[in-house]
Amino acid sequence: MKPFIALLLASTLAHADTVIEGHVELPKAKAAPVIAKRYEIVTKGGVLSTNPPAAIVYLEGGFAKPAVPPVRQIVQKDLVFQPSLLAVQTGTRVEFPNRDDTYHNVFSFSPAKRFDLGRHRPEDTPVPSQVFDKAGLITLRCDIHEHMRGIILVLDTPHFTISGTDGSFKLAGLPAGTYKLKVWLDSRTTLEKSVTLISGHTTQLNFP
Repeated sequence: MKPFIALLLASTLAHADTVIEGHVELPKAKAAPVIAKRYEIVTKGGVLSTNPPAAIVYLEGGFAKPAVPPVRQIVQKDLVFQPSLLAVQTGTRVEFPNRDDTYHNVFSFSPAKRFDLGRHRPEDTPVPSQVFDKAGLITLRCDIHEHMRGIILVLDTPHFTISGTDGSFKLAGLPAGTYKLKVWLDSRTTLEKSVTLISGHTTQLNFP
């Protein structure tokens, strides 16, 4: 092989995408209608899940945190959290802008992060926010509107995604190596499988 071709091939492989894609068998949806592309947080027997069902799929491993902490948003609009299901890496700051013509008061009693942002109006600045520095499940509530529920899953990894309502998922830009791929289905159910990733290859993995 000529040196130039060998160098070009090596460069192509180095930049080729390493991917996991597959399908998760999701629980059946609840009977109550849900607005398209919006998840409703439901509780049954003390177990929190989403309706329609969705999975948070993530790669567990010893990954470095980003140099600049990420910032995400959960908007309070039409008296619901949008999105009501969010996955973030540890160290992420989440802002909670109020876009309703009323007060809101976001709080959490979850062990991974307890906080109370106090009552805030749409025009209040700065936008209320919280840094999530410990991995775990956070349940969001509003002290004023008792029906409002939201979930944040804080993860020690930058590699995660939320499945489609059909259970399909894809994680791209992954490092080669052997890891655990985990699937969060609800507050009591997390599945896992070992996976070995080869640089530039697409790995198919389904649950179960």
